[in-house]
Amino acid sequence: MPDENREVMNARRFFNPARRQDVSNGGEGQPDRNDGQVYVYFDEDIVLAVNIALATKRPLLLSGPSGCGKSTLARNIALTLGRRYYEHVVTARTEARDLLYRFDAVHRLNDAQVGSESMPPIEKYIVPGALWWALSPETAAERGSKAGLAKAYRAADPSRGTSSSDAVVLIDEIDKADPDVPNGLLVPLGSFRFTVAESNAEVASDREPLIVITNNGERELPEAFTRRCVALTVPSPTEEQLIEIARAVLPQAERYEGILGPLARRLIALAAESAYAQRYSTAEYLDAVRACSLLGITDEANPHFAMLLQITLRKPQVWAGD
Repeated sequence: MPDENREVMNARRFFNPARRQDVSNGGEGQPDRNDGQVYVYFDEDIVLAVNIALATKRPLLLSGPSGCGKSTLARNIALTLGRRYYEHVVTARTEARDLLYRFDAVHRLNDAQVGSESMPPIEKYIVPGALWWALSPETAAERGSKAGLAKAYRAADPSRGTSSSDAVVLIDEIDKADPDVPNGLLVPLGSFRFTVAESNAEVASDREPLIVITNNGERELPEAFTRRCVALTVPSPTEEQLIEIARAVLPQAERYEGILGPLARRLIALAAESAYAQRYSTAEYLDAVRACSLLGITDEANPHFAMLLQITLRKPQVWAGD
């Protein structure tokens, strides 16, 4: 019986990938393609969420366990849609302004201490961030200068992909930052404009990039921030889906076909243990498959299989000493 909801959705799509979206150029035997060139859309809700984000011009907030493919999705969307791609990996030291630009005050101070007769323009020390490049690559290249910078001072576009006017931005692991960071992004993410304080340059754009934000759940995000996003929790894949992902991502997966099912079942069984539930990761499953393949551990009867599971999946707590 046909899925009526799927048929309705298929009538209007901005983003319409195949179940396995392979946009790589390599052939058999190439290194594993876990950088977005291949993505398995094991849940129709993921595709629907992307289309809702594109339709509403809202950021797409993806929550779920680390290693479940949230970051890879952003890269695959950019490749599939032929868009420029930028990313910023958030750390505990990240400030909201870092996603817009950085000001290299240390470099400027060093230049001033040299004592040259003419200091470079202040824009030389402004380093455009991922959001600035996505919104306005022309002004980012000029570092916000209205007069135009000398070629030696211009910034190079760090995007990967095409020269499309549209872009995808990945803000990875937003939950690692202080709560002030998502709150500080409310205005630029909502209005697509901001001011460079050091030069008073106004950056505004009618471009509407797709912004993908990942959240591993390490801390609660501000309610005002989540309300302004399209939010989806990415589910952990089933046994069949794990096997499908391994076949898609790993080269020559047929060499270790016999181990894919047993490892998937073991991972899911471990996920049922309360102490392990938060560490259920597709990435760990792929690591275990790679290890089995390269070490010749092709079935559960191998005497090293149990220890391999302990090392790659169960992972005992690190001893902290007496």
